[in-house]
Amino acid sequence: MASLLSAGSVVGRVELRDSQDAAVRKHMDFSGVVVWLEPVNGSLGSSPGSSIPPPAGAVARMVQKDKTFTPHVLPIRVGTSVDFPNFDPIFHNAFSNYNGQLFDVGLYPPGTSRRVRFARPGVVRVFCNIHATMSAVIVVLNTPYFEATQKNGNFQLHDVPPGEYSLRFFHERATQTTLDSITRRITVPESSVTLPAIGISESGYIVIPHHNKYGHDYTDPPDDNGVYPAVRK
Repeated sequence: MASLLSAGSVVGRVELRDSQDAAVRKHMDFSGVVVWLEPVNGSLGSSPGSSIPPPAGAVARMVQKDKTFTPHVLPIRVGTSVDFPNFDPIFHNAFSNYNGQLFDVGLYPPGTSRRVRFARPGVVRVFCNIHATMSAVIVVLNTPYFEATQKNGNFQLHDVPPGEYSLRFFHERATQTTLDSITRRITVPESSVTLPAIGISESGYIVIPHHNKYGHDYTDPPDDNGVYPAVRK
């Protein structure tokens, strides 16, 4: 594996375009785009066949507070566990029934937490079985070179061994065709490389309503006293 003393970095900026989202249109909020590098030769080291082992016991966190998952978009490495602490005064039930990774931590009370380990790469869309407005995305990557963009769209990927890489993106309001079209091959030197601004169009994005974990429409949410309606299975 290449020494970090000779590692490079990739610096760039993402701009979201054709958006109907108020945060983008009014406040130029370009955060939450996941950017990562995949080696062209299929390895994660300085020579073919070499690799960087997955993290041992790595843990990330997605907080539930004010009926919101934070962060909304969380990139992690394969093998990482994610804690879902409940900081609200009400019950929550984080789950995903999409192919990225199916999980269901069950209904759990305020002040407690649940943990899920993510063992394979993919996009995991997270919901709460009680509150239909709660949603988030976990992007599980088989590479250590990734970051979610800041509000201004900036990203920096550090400690990257010199070599040829595919630069890839995920944005929840962009179609897969759009994301594939901006994938590019770059050369990382033993220093910093700065990329020109990369535009991501949200044209063609359609909001698809989701169901609860049983595949049914959501019922009325619990009241302020924590009384839950019957959940149809």
